[in-house]
Amino acid sequence: MNGTILIVDDEERLRNLIEAYLRKDGYNVIQAENGADAIKTLKRNQVHLVVLDVMMPVMDGWAVLNEMRKFTDIPVIMLTAKSEDEDKLLGFEFGTDVYLTKPVSPKIVSANVKALMKRTYHIQNNSIKRSDFDGLYIDEESHRVTVNESEVYLSPKEFELLSYLVRNRGIVLNREKILDAVWGIDYYGELRTVDTHVKRLREKLGEKAYLISTVRGSGYKFEVKNEV
Repeated sequence: MNGTILIVDDEERLRNLIEAYLRKDGYNVIQAENGADAIKTLKRNQVHLVVLDVMMPVMDGWAVLNEMRKFTDIPVIMLTAKSEDEDKLLGFEFGTDVYLTKPVSPKIVSANVKALMKRTYHIQNNSIKRSDFDGLYIDEESHRVTVNESEVYLSPKEFELLSYLVRNRGIVLNREKILDAVWGIDYYGELRTVDTHVKRLREKLGEKAYLISTVRGSGYKFEVKNEV
């Protein structure tokens, strides 16, 4: 899948450089120079991934991300001059999938786009297809999740995390293994990233949150008694 990528950054030169690399990889590219234009663009176009700068005029990256999560769960790569762990954790709390610190090479951005697009939109060979787990219904082909027939809206990373836990149901998975499988072996973030996403996932699953159990000192496990 190629798809459409939206680049949001007030630095025109960086936007153009990233676009050149992405177009070389076969992607359709749209640009926005500030947050307000980005929101308008997202509402008018089918976009598959956003490369989003944090420090921008009119509307900064955090505000854009917070606003766009009200109507879309497409993956986001954040670009920022800040490298502090707390800023990265804030990004993941808001639904960031990849966090890159400036200055960053357009080649690196392009490589992350390619990897994230593949993880988000390509169905893995050991797909769970369509399954019902005690009232939690997961359709991996359409990325649809329902709890007792009520739809649950997950971010791409939350869906990927849930799918990974389900495929390995009954197995205790430590944080390192989850991080490598869901975020990739090249991801250098903290293990707390896993805890943050599991917490958000449980909140969205509501009464079915019990299906993801914490194994003290080990990690997490998806377990269900009555599987259809």
